[in-house]
Amino acid sequence: MDWTALSVSLRLAVGTCLLLIPFGLWLGRALATTRARGKPLFEALVALPLVMPPTVLGFYLMQSFGADAPFGAFWQRLAGSGLNFTFGGILLASLVANLPFAVQPIQRAFETVPPNLREAAWCSGLSPWQTFVRIELPLVWPGIVSALALTFAHTLGEFGVVLMVGGSIDGETRTLAIAIYDRVQAFDEAGAGIMSAMLLLVSFLAIGVVYGLAGRRRWRRV
Repeated sequence: MDWTALSVSLRLAVGTCLLLIPFGLWLGRALATTRARGKPLFEALVALPLVMPPTVLGFYLMQSFGADAPFGAFWQRLAGSGLNFTFGGILLASLVANLPFAVQPIQRAFETVPPNLREAAWCSGLSPWQTFVRIELPLVWPGIVSALALTFAHTLGEFGVVLMVGGSIDGETRTLAIAIYDRVQAFDEAGAGIMSAMLLLVSFLAIGVVYGLAGRRRWRRV
């Protein structure tokens, strides 16, 4: 069992959720409530990582993170180091790859909130922020839980994007999915089987805990 690779995978999954879910909450609500003509274009951009092959997405991100690219050069001037083959690089790549998993469930949840409910809350004296916290968040909680579970589980299993951007550096970018691939390449099927079972167990437990907490919250409301 490659515990170091498991640690990298868990750090990546937790970091992705912590950074992406708040942004997905804002973007999902914005897409659900806006009537702008450009909405379909933004929705298509959010969904793009779903249909792009992971290696293709990883290739374009690797090129964007390079020192010759505008974003990569800007980051290098800002941080003093590049993004490719670093944990920060695979974290940023993971944010892009998991964008639809974080945004779409939250957007669908906000779309079920009637607009007149917000207007009634405003007429009752609640500010937009109070309406969001007291009225909207409890109603869209299942969507947030779904986004959290999907983002965490998908990040644990990321392979193509992480491999293209980060390579396979032990303790830095070598995730459990990459370690499984390396074991298979070395004909160590027993080791690959153990790590695959661990990845399956961790993913199942993460989803079970998140959905369990959401279920308890719904029962308390009833």
